[in-house]
Amino acid sequence: MPTITVIEHNGQDHTIEVQSGISLMENVLSNSVPGIDADCGGACACGTCHCFIAEDWSELAGTADPMEESMLGMRPDRTETSRLSCQIQVSDAMDGMVIRLPEYQM
Repeated sequence: MPTITVIEHNGQDHTIEVQSGISLMENVLSNSVPGIDADCGGACACGTCHCFIAEDWSELAGTADPMEESMLGMRPDRTETSRLSCQIQVSDAMDGMVIRLPEYQM
């Protein structure tokens, strides 16, 4: 089973075992890591599952589609590696991925 390291804004890190084929958001929530609100339940309608993908993993995470881009556009803390974790499907190739969480979710 692949592992992903999730780093909270305060620097606390959590290395979690993740299930391939479901979203990064679902994996983080099922491992009780604080910092992802997921108010819309993964419908790409709120932006409260915002995360920053480590640069060396951003290509594997893919690019945001127009709907995700519109949600990310409302984030004042958006960066080039910002993604909504509900839109990233975990794969075995993501073993070792590192993501950071923002200071707050909107």
